[in-house]
Order: sequence, then structure tokens, then C-alpha cells
Amino acid sequence: MKKTKGIHHITAIVGDPQENVDFYAGVLGLRLVKKTVNFDDPGTYHLYFGDEGGHPGTIMTFFNWVGAYQGEVGGGQVGVTQFVVPTDALLFWEKRLEKFDIPVKKKVRFGESYLQFSDPHGLKLELVEREEGKASKWTFGKIGSDVAIKGFGGATLLSTRPHETEKMLTEVMGLEKVGEEGGWMRFKSIGEIGNTIDLNITAVGRGQMGVGTVHHIAWRASDDADQLEWQNYVRNNGYGVTPVQDRNYFNAIYFREHGEILFEIATDPPGFAHDESQETMGAKLMLPAQYESHRAKIERELLPFDVRELD
Repeated sequence: MKKTKGIHHITAIVGDPQENVDFYAGVLGLRLVKKTVNFDDPGTYHLYFGDEGGHPGTIMTFFNWVGAYQGEVGGGQVGVTQFVVPTDALLFWEKRLEKFDIPVKKKVRFGESYLQFSDPHGLKLELVEREEGKASKWTFGKIGSDVAIKGFGGATLLSTRPHETEKMLTEVMGLEKVGEEGGWMRFKSIGEIGNTIDLNITAVGRGQMGVGTVHHIAWRASDDADQLEWQNYVRNNGYGVTPVQDRNYFNAIYFREHGEILFEIATDPPGFAHDESQETMGAKLMLPAQYESHRAKIERELLPFDVRELD
């Protein structure tokens, strides 16, 4: 059986880019590691946030659909995206979110304490403390490395057919089921970060894609050869899977599991520093080769924004 290390990235749909950047960089302290466009819709941004290097397991990405309709969270989606912070950091984050007038709820699940809140566009988020995972070296504003977000803790999945999704997670993706509690099943992958998945036990009615919802969740493949193995493995287990798509910073394959959640398997390399330096990542609009000749038109159409310290 093949086993993924865990989450590579999660991609969501949001609205205004300045609001998006103010929240994930200014409030949460993530680094904008890539400013590019949706390769399938170059009139919209595709923004990537993560740790200092945009390492797999830390990458939250966004399609900025300005003026689009609000989505409805439901079956066939990631319901909540979880970020992991160092132990003893939740009090700092509770106070920080309160400082920015962001309502917070406290929840306990599988013996862990969570802070639950939403971003400006309605995306549901959580923070959890864990010892696992390397500390982020990226600091921004008043967020030091001792409290900075390390990357993903995991995600909660809402499935229209949860037992089919459970089968996919355990028998295909290679996660281990480690418990059931309060209407949730918990699974863990072999990685140190982005390794915990909670799945609803009861089927959930289909959600509506739009602003404030997750578009897809991507799992890690170590390289191109591993990804081709995954492609064959997924296909041989009865799922329709796409050809390899070149996303410039990783290669991707996609399939929809039987609970209707869109899965991607993405390669760890080449990463985000191959078309600009590690030091300057995120500063300039980077375009794939097929759109470079249209740069002037694309830049005129995209809304400008700045990465700002809000403290």
C-alpha cells in the first residue's frame, strides 16, 4: 500500500485580494510566497501563503474571485482548515484575534483544544497546538517564531458518503484510522505536519462552491516518479484521475473521491524559488510562459494590493 505524508496544500475561493492578504499575512503572519494567476483563468489571482520557503504542508492558496457569489459549506468539501502552532501558543493567538475583532470559539476534539474562527470571506479555520513539525522561521509584525504558524494541522472533511471517503483515506491514501468521537472519525498520515484528518461520520448534503469555501485539498507525492505511481494506483482502485498538469511550482493530478471531495496529488518539487529567489518570493507577479506576452493586459485587469504589517 502506498502512503502519502499528508497535505501538500489546500486551495480556497475568496474575494478581494487586499482583504485576503491583510488577513493571512497581516493577521496570521504567513508569508506570501507566490503572486501569480489562476492558470485556467488568468484574469484572477492565485496567491500562495506558507512558511519561509513555502514548504509542502504549509501552503494555503487562494483563487480571488472578486464579486463572486458566496458559497455554502457542505458535503464534498473541506469543512474546516486547521493550522498548527507551537505548544503554549494558543493564548497568544486568542489575544491576537481578539485584538483584530475576530470572533473566536473554543472547542475540544480528540483531547485537543482548538480556536475556531473565520476569515473575512467566511472560510472556516482552526488553530491547534502540537509539538510535531518544525518551527517556522518566518516572522512578521509582532508574530515571533515561538508562536508562528508552522503549517497545516490538518482538515475536517465533509462527505456525502463518509464510509466511501473513509475507504479512500485508509485503503488508497494510506492514512491510519486512530479514533472516533462526537460524530467524527480521525485519521493520521505518516508526516509530521498536515497529518490529521477528521471526517464526519454522518453524510452531509452537497455544498455550493463559491467565496468562503475550499476548492480542493492536495496530498503530497515525493517527486514526479512517485506521482505517476499514485496516478496508476488511484486509477487501479477505481477512480477516474486526470493526466499530469504542470502547475509550475509542482505537478498535479486530480480526482474526485466517492464522497464528492476534489482531491489532488501534488509533487513536492520544484517549489517556489525556481523562478525568483528565496529572498524575493512573493514580491512580483509571476506568470507562466504561456501568459508572459499578455503581462501588460493581465496587470491592468488585476486589482493591486500590498503586504502590510497591521500591528
